[in-house]
Amino acid sequence: MRTSMLRSAESVLRRGRVSSSSSSSSFSHLLRRSYSSESHPDRKVAVLGAAGGIGQPLSLLMKLNPLVSKLALYDIAGTPGVAADVSHINTRSEVAGYMGEEQLEQALTGSDVVIVPAGVPRKPGMTRDDLFNINAGIVKSLCTAIAKYCPNALVNMISNPVNSTVPIAAEVFKKAGTYDEKKLFGVTMLDVVRAKTFYAGKAKVNVAEVNVPVVGGHAGVTILPLFSQATPEANNLSDEEIVALTKRTQDGGTEVVEAKAGKGSATLSMAYAGAVFADACLKGLNGVPDIVECSFVQSSITELPFFASKVKLGKNGVEEVFDLGPLSDYEKQGLENLKSELKASIEKGIKFAQGN
Repeated sequence: MRTSMLRSAESVLRRGRVSSSSSSSSFSHLLRRSYSSESHPDRKVAVLGAAGGIGQPLSLLMKLNPLVSKLALYDIAGTPGVAADVSHINTRSEVAGYMGEEQLEQALTGSDVVIVPAGVPRKPGMTRDDLFNINAGIVKSLCTAIAKYCPNALVNMISNPVNSTVPIAAEVFKKAGTYDEKKLFGVTMLDVVRAKTFYAGKAKVNVAEVNVPVVGGHAGVTILPLFSQATPEANNLSDEEIVALTKRTQDGGTEVVEAKAGKGSATLSMAYAGAVFADACLKGLNGVPDIVECSFVQSSITELPFFASKVKLGKNGVEEVFDLGPLSDYEKQGLENLKSELKASIEKGIKFAQGN
Protein backbone atom coordinates (compact mmCIF):
# COMPACT_ATOMS: atom_id res chain seq x y z
CA MET A 1 0.00 0.00 0.00
CA ARG A 2 2.77 2.43 0.99
CA THR A 3 4.68 1.64 -2.22
CA SER A 4 1.65 2.22 -4.40
CA MET A 5 0.95 5.55 -2.66
CA LEU A 6 4.51 6.71 -3.26
CA ARG A 7 4.31 5.68 -6.90
CA SER A 8 1.05 7.58 -7.27
CA ALA A 9 2.54 10.68 -5.66
CA GLU A 10 5.63 10.49 -7.87
CA SER A 11 3.38 10.20 -10.92
CA VAL A 12 1.58 13.40 -9.93
CA LEU A 13 4.84 15.25 -9.36
CA ARG A 14 6.20 14.16 -12.71
CA ARG A 15 3.42 16.07 -14.48
CA GLY A 16 5.14 19.37 -13.84
CA ARG A 17 8.35 18.40 -15.55
CA VAL A 18 10.47 21.20 -16.96
CA SER A 19 10.89 21.77 -20.64
CA SER A 20 14.37 20.37 -21.05
CA SER A 21 14.97 16.67 -21.50
CA SER A 22 17.77 16.62 -18.95
CA SER A 23 15.42 18.00 -16.29
CA SER A 24 12.34 16.11 -17.31
CA SER A 25 12.33 14.08 -14.11
CA SER A 26 12.38 17.25 -11.99
CA PHE A 27 10.39 16.01 -9.06
CA SER A 28 10.05 12.30 -9.71
CA HIS A 29 12.68 11.61 -7.07
CA LEU A 30 11.47 13.96 -4.37
CA LEU A 31 9.60 11.36 -2.36
CA ARG A 32 12.46 8.87 -2.27
CA ARG A 33 14.02 8.47 1.12
CA SER A 34 17.62 7.65 0.19
CA TYR A 35 19.14 11.09 -0.35
CA SER A 36 22.53 10.34 1.19
CA SER A 37 23.68 8.43 -1.89
CA GLU A 38 23.39 11.54 -4.06
CA SER A 39 26.17 14.13 -4.05
CA HIS A 40 25.19 17.73 -4.76
CA PRO A 41 26.84 21.09 -4.07
CA ASP A 42 25.72 22.91 -0.95
CA ARG A 43 22.90 25.31 -1.80
CA LYS A 44 20.98 27.60 0.52
CA VAL A 45 17.41 28.51 -0.40
CA ALA A 46 15.46 31.22 1.45
CA VAL A 47 11.67 31.41 1.35
CA LEU A 48 10.33 34.87 2.22
CA GLY A 49 6.72 34.54 3.33
CA ALA A 50 7.17 30.96 4.49
CA ALA A 51 4.27 30.93 6.95
CA GLY A 52 1.65 31.93 4.38
CA GLY A 53 -0.74 29.98 2.21
CA ILE A 54 1.83 29.49 -0.56
CA GLY A 55 4.85 29.62 1.71
CA GLN A 56 3.99 26.60 3.85
CA PRO A 57 3.49 24.03 1.08
CA LEU A 58 6.38 25.61 -0.84
CA SER A 59 8.62 25.16 2.20
CA LEU A 60 7.56 21.52 2.39
CA LEU A 61 8.37 20.94 -1.27
CA MET A 62 11.76 22.65 -0.99
CA LYS A 63 12.54 20.45 2.05
CA LEU A 64 11.89 17.45 -0.20
CA ASN A 65 14.37 18.70 -2.81
CA PRO A 66 17.77 16.96 -2.46
CA LEU A 67 19.52 19.89 -4.17
CA VAL A 68 18.86 22.06 -1.09
CA SER A 69 21.36 21.81 1.79
CA LYS A 70 20.10 24.76 3.86
CA LEU A 71 16.52 25.99 3.93
CA ALA A 72 15.86 29.37 5.53
CA LEU A 73 12.21 30.11 6.25
CA TYR A 74 11.27 33.74 6.93
CA ASP A 75 8.05 35.57 7.72
CA ILE A 76 6.82 38.34 9.97
CA ALA A 77 5.12 35.78 12.25
CA GLY A 78 4.57 32.05 12.64
CA THR A 79 7.83 30.88 11.10
CA PRO A 80 9.30 29.02 14.09
CA GLY A 81 6.36 26.60 14.03
CA VAL A 82 6.56 26.03 10.28
CA ALA A 83 10.32 25.52 10.50
CA ALA A 84 10.04 23.07 13.41
CA ASP A 85 7.38 21.09 11.58
CA VAL A 86 9.25 20.92 8.28
CA SER A 87 12.59 20.23 9.99
CA HIS A 88 11.40 16.84 11.19
CA ILE A 89 11.29 15.52 7.62
CA ASN A 90 14.18 13.12 7.03
CA THR A 91 15.76 14.77 4.02
CA ARG A 92 19.11 16.43 3.42
CA SER A 93 18.53 20.10 4.17
CA GLU A 94 18.96 21.81 7.50
CA VAL A 95 15.99 24.06 8.27
CA ALA A 96 16.01 27.32 10.21
CA GLY A 97 13.08 29.63 10.90
CA TYR A 98 13.41 33.40 11.12
CA MET A 99 10.77 35.87 12.25
CA GLY A 100 10.60 39.64 12.11
CA GLU A 101 12.67 42.25 10.35
CA GLU A 102 15.57 41.92 12.78
CA GLN A 103 16.18 38.32 11.63
CA LEU A 104 15.93 38.99 7.90
CA GLU A 105 19.70 39.38 7.56
CA GLN A 106 20.31 35.90 9.00
CA ALA A 107 17.67 34.40 6.75
CA LEU A 108 19.15 35.89 3.57
CA THR A 109 22.92 35.78 4.13
CA GLY A 110 24.56 33.14 1.95
CA SER A 111 21.43 32.35 -0.07
CA ASP A 112 21.83 30.98 -3.59
CA VAL A 113 18.12 31.20 -4.42
CA VAL A 114 15.54 33.46 -2.76
CA ILE A 115 11.88 32.63 -3.36
CA VAL A 116 9.40 35.42 -2.59
CA PRO A 117 5.77 34.38 -2.08
CA ALA A 118 5.25 37.09 0.57
CA GLY A 119 2.16 39.27 0.46
CA VAL A 120 -1.59 38.96 0.70
CA PRO A 121 -3.61 36.54 -1.45
CA ARG A 122 -6.27 37.59 -3.91
CA LYS A 123 -9.83 37.42 -2.58
CA PRO A 124 -13.16 37.25 -4.46
CA GLY A 125 -13.81 40.50 -6.27
CA MET A 126 -10.23 41.67 -5.77
CA THR A 127 -8.30 42.54 -8.90
CA ARG A 128 -4.56 42.21 -9.25
CA ASP A 129 -4.50 46.02 -9.09
CA ASP A 130 -6.05 45.84 -5.62
CA LEU A 131 -3.23 43.54 -4.64
CA PHE A 132 -0.69 46.01 -5.91
CA ASN A 133 -1.06 48.63 -3.19
CA ILE A 134 -0.43 46.10 -0.42
CA ASN A 135 2.12 43.82 -2.01
CA ALA A 136 4.27 46.45 -3.75
CA GLY A 137 5.48 47.84 -0.45
CA ILE A 138 6.23 44.37 0.91
CA VAL A 139 8.23 43.45 -2.18
CA LYS A 140 10.18 46.70 -2.14
CA SER A 141 11.16 46.19 1.50
CA LEU A 142 12.23 42.58 0.98
CA CYS A 143 14.20 43.40 -2.18
CA THR A 144 16.04 46.16 -0.34
CA ALA A 145 17.18 43.48 2.13
CA ILE A 146 18.09 41.02 -0.65
CA ALA A 147 20.27 43.69 -2.29
CA LYS A 148 22.03 44.21 1.02
CA TYR A 149 22.49 40.67 2.33
CA CYS A 150 22.59 38.33 -0.71
CA PRO A 151 23.03 40.49 -3.85
CA ASN A 152 24.19 37.56 -5.98
CA ALA A 153 21.24 35.26 -5.30
CA LEU A 154 18.75 34.20 -7.96
CA VAL A 155 15.46 35.88 -7.03
CA ASN A 156 12.24 34.01 -7.82
CA MET A 157 9.37 36.50 -7.54
CA ILE A 158 5.98 34.92 -6.83
CA SER A 159 4.31 37.87 -5.06
CA ASN A 160 1.50 39.26 -7.20
CA PRO A 161 1.01 41.19 -9.38
CA VAL A 162 4.17 39.71 -10.92
CA ASN A 163 3.85 42.01 -13.95
CA SER A 164 4.56 44.89 -11.54
CA THR A 165 6.56 43.33 -8.70
CA VAL A 166 9.39 42.19 -10.98
CA PRO A 167 9.94 45.75 -12.31
CA ILE A 168 9.77 47.00 -8.69
CA ALA A 169 12.50 44.52 -7.71
CA ALA A 170 14.63 45.56 -10.70
CA GLU A 171 14.40 49.24 -9.71
CA VAL A 172 15.29 48.49 -6.09
CA PHE A 173 18.33 46.49 -7.19
CA LYS A 174 19.36 49.22 -9.64
CA LYS A 175 19.21 51.82 -6.88
CA ALA A 176 21.35 49.58 -4.67
CA GLY A 177 23.85 49.00 -7.48
CA THR A 178 23.32 45.23 -7.43
CA TYR A 179 20.97 44.65 -10.37
CA ASP A 180 21.78 41.71 -12.59
CA GLU A 181 19.04 41.08 -15.13
CA LYS A 182 20.13 37.44 -15.38
CA LYS A 183 19.22 36.80 -11.76
CA LEU A 184 15.68 38.18 -11.47
CA PHE A 185 12.76 35.96 -12.42
CA GLY A 186 9.03 36.41 -12.34
CA VAL A 187 7.63 32.95 -11.62
CA THR A 188 4.99 32.31 -14.28
CA MET A 189 5.31 28.53 -13.97
CA LEU A 190 1.74 28.12 -12.69
CA ASP A 191 0.47 29.31 -16.08
CA VAL A 192 2.60 26.60 -17.72
CA VAL A 193 1.41 23.95 -15.25
CA ARG A 194 -2.22 24.86 -15.90
CA ALA A 195 -1.77 24.99 -19.67
CA LYS A 196 -0.19 21.52 -19.63
CA THR A 197 -2.95 20.08 -17.46
CA PHE A 198 -5.84 21.60 -19.41
CA TYR A 199 -4.31 20.73 -22.79
CA ALA A 200 -3.64 17.12 -21.81
CA GLY A 201 -7.19 16.70 -20.59
CA LYS A 202 -8.74 18.10 -23.76
CA ALA A 203 -6.33 16.46 -26.22
CA LYS A 204 -6.45 13.11 -24.39
CA VAL A 205 -2.66 12.82 -24.20
CA ASN A 206 -0.36 11.79 -21.36
CA VAL A 207 0.09 14.89 -19.19
CA ALA A 208 3.58 13.74 -18.14
CA GLU A 209 4.75 14.15 -21.74
CA VAL A 210 3.12 17.52 -22.44
CA ASN A 211 4.94 20.81 -22.93
CA VAL A 212 3.21 24.12 -23.62
CA PRO A 213 5.15 27.41 -23.73
CA VAL A 214 3.30 30.29 -22.03
CA VAL A 215 4.49 33.81 -22.87
CA GLY A 216 3.61 37.43 -22.10
CA GLY A 217 2.89 38.16 -18.46
CA HIS A 218 1.17 36.67 -15.41
CA ALA A 219 -2.31 38.16 -15.23
CA GLY A 220 -5.47 37.69 -17.29
CA VAL A 221 -5.06 38.50 -20.98
CA THR A 222 -1.31 39.01 -20.58
CA ILE A 223 -1.04 35.22 -20.17
CA LEU A 224 -0.62 33.75 -23.66
CA PRO A 225 -0.30 29.96 -23.91
CA LEU A 226 1.14 28.91 -27.27
CA PHE A 227 -0.93 25.80 -27.91
CA SER A 228 0.24 25.82 -31.55
CA GLN A 229 3.68 24.84 -30.18
CA ALA A 230 2.37 22.27 -27.69
CA THR A 231 3.87 18.80 -27.70
CA PRO A 232 2.77 16.16 -28.30
CA GLU A 233 0.87 17.78 -31.15
CA ALA A 234 -2.89 17.33 -31.07
CA ASN A 235 -4.58 17.80 -34.43
CA ASN A 236 -7.98 16.92 -32.97
CA LEU A 237 -8.54 20.30 -31.28
CA SER A 238 -10.83 22.82 -32.95
CA ASP A 239 -10.24 26.57 -33.04
CA GLU A 240 -13.06 26.93 -30.50
CA GLU A 241 -11.38 24.48 -28.15
CA ILE A 242 -8.07 26.36 -28.41
CA VAL A 243 -9.87 29.60 -27.56
CA ALA A 244 -11.53 27.92 -24.56
CA LEU A 245 -8.22 26.43 -23.37
CA THR A 246 -6.57 29.83 -23.66
CA LYS A 247 -9.36 31.48 -21.69
CA ARG A 248 -9.26 28.82 -18.98
CA THR A 249 -5.49 29.18 -18.61
CA GLN A 250 -5.85 32.96 -18.32
CA ASP A 251 -8.65 32.63 -15.76
CA GLY A 252 -7.13 29.75 -13.79
CA GLY A 253 -6.52 31.87 -10.71
CA THR A 254 -10.09 33.17 -10.68
CA GLU A 255 -11.39 29.61 -11.06
CA VAL A 256 -9.61 28.63 -7.83
CA VAL A 257 -10.58 31.81 -5.93
CA GLU A 258 -14.25 31.23 -6.76
CA ALA A 259 -14.10 27.51 -5.94
CA LYS A 260 -12.64 28.32 -2.51
CA ALA A 261 -15.55 30.71 -1.95
CA GLY A 262 -13.65 33.49 -0.28
CA LYS A 263 -11.39 31.23 1.75
CA GLY A 264 -8.22 31.46 -0.32
CA SER A 265 -6.56 31.54 -3.70
CA ALA A 266 -4.28 29.20 -5.68
CA THR A 267 -1.84 28.27 -2.92
CA LEU A 268 -1.13 24.58 -3.44
CA SER A 269 -0.74 24.63 -7.21
CA MET A 270 1.31 27.84 -6.93
CA ALA A 271 3.57 26.25 -4.33
CA TYR A 272 4.09 23.27 -6.63
CA ALA A 273 4.83 25.51 -9.62
CA GLY A 274 7.21 27.63 -7.54
CA ALA A 275 9.05 24.53 -6.36
CA VAL A 276 9.40 23.22 -9.92
CA PHE A 277 10.88 26.53 -11.07
CA ALA A 278 13.24 26.76 -8.10
CA ASP A 279 14.39 23.21 -8.86
CA ALA A 280 15.19 24.30 -12.43
CA CYS A 281 17.19 27.28 -11.10
CA LEU A 282 19.16 24.99 -8.77
CA LYS A 283 19.91 22.58 -11.59
CA GLY A 284 21.12 25.49 -13.71
CA LEU A 285 23.37 26.73 -10.89
CA ASN A 286 24.78 23.22 -10.55
CA GLY A 287 25.74 23.10 -14.23
CA VAL A 288 23.08 20.72 -15.51
CA PRO A 289 22.87 21.48 -19.26
CA ASP A 290 19.85 22.53 -21.30
CA ILE A 291 17.51 23.64 -18.53
CA VAL A 292 14.76 25.59 -20.26
CA GLU A 293 11.71 27.13 -18.59
CA CYS A 294 9.29 29.99 -19.16
CA SER A 295 9.78 33.02 -16.92
CA PHE A 296 9.01 36.75 -16.80
CA VAL A 297 12.41 38.41 -17.22
CA GLN A 298 14.11 41.48 -18.64
CA SER A 299 13.81 40.92 -22.36
CA SER A 300 14.35 42.45 -25.77
CA ILE A 301 12.28 39.99 -27.80
CA THR A 302 9.40 42.53 -27.87
CA GLU A 303 9.34 46.29 -27.39
CA LEU A 304 8.45 45.76 -23.72
CA PRO A 305 11.28 45.79 -21.15
CA PHE A 306 10.02 42.65 -19.39
CA PHE A 307 8.35 39.66 -20.99
CA ALA A 308 7.74 36.00 -20.25
CA SER A 309 9.17 33.49 -22.69
CA LYS A 310 11.36 30.41 -22.65
CA VAL A 311 14.74 31.04 -21.02
CA LYS A 312 17.78 28.83 -20.65
CA LEU A 313 19.02 28.60 -17.06
CA GLY A 314 22.66 28.20 -16.13
CA LYS A 315 25.34 28.93 -13.54
CA ASN A 316 24.69 32.69 -13.69
CA GLY A 317 20.92 32.55 -14.02
CA VAL A 318 19.55 33.42 -17.46
CA GLU A 319 21.92 32.20 -20.18
CA GLU A 320 19.63 32.86 -23.11
CA VAL A 321 16.19 34.37 -23.70
CA PHE A 322 14.47 32.59 -26.57
CA ASP A 323 12.23 34.35 -29.05
CA LEU A 324 8.59 33.40 -29.43
CA GLY A 325 8.91 31.11 -32.43
CA PRO A 326 6.12 30.64 -35.00
CA LEU A 327 2.70 31.84 -33.81
CA SER A 328 -0.76 31.05 -35.10
CA ASP A 329 -2.93 33.94 -36.28
CA TYR A 330 -4.93 33.66 -33.03
CA GLU A 331 -1.72 33.86 -30.98
CA LYS A 332 -0.43 36.81 -33.01
CA GLN A 333 -3.63 38.67 -32.19
CA GLY A 334 -3.35 37.66 -28.54
CA LEU A 335 0.19 39.02 -28.47
CA GLU A 336 -0.94 42.39 -29.76
CA ASN A 337 -3.88 42.44 -27.35
CA LEU A 338 -1.75 41.86 -24.26
CA LYS A 339 0.93 44.47 -24.88
CA SER A 340 -0.91 47.58 -23.69
CA GLU A 341 -2.01 46.02 -20.40
CA LEU A 342 1.40 44.50 -19.73
CA LYS A 343 3.12 47.80 -20.56
CA ALA A 344 0.89 49.63 -18.09
CA SER A 345 1.59 47.10 -15.33
CA ILE A 346 5.36 47.32 -15.88
CA GLU A 347 5.25 51.12 -15.84
CA LYS A 348 3.13 51.09 -12.69
CA GLY A 349 5.78 49.00 -10.91
CA ILE A 350 8.62 51.22 -12.07
CA LYS A 351 6.72 54.36 -11.04
CA PHE A 352 6.03 52.95 -7.58
CA ALA A 353 9.66 51.96 -7.02
CA GLN A 354 11.01 55.29 -8.17
CA GLY A 355 8.48 57.36 -6.27
CA ASN A 356 8.59 55.64 -2.88
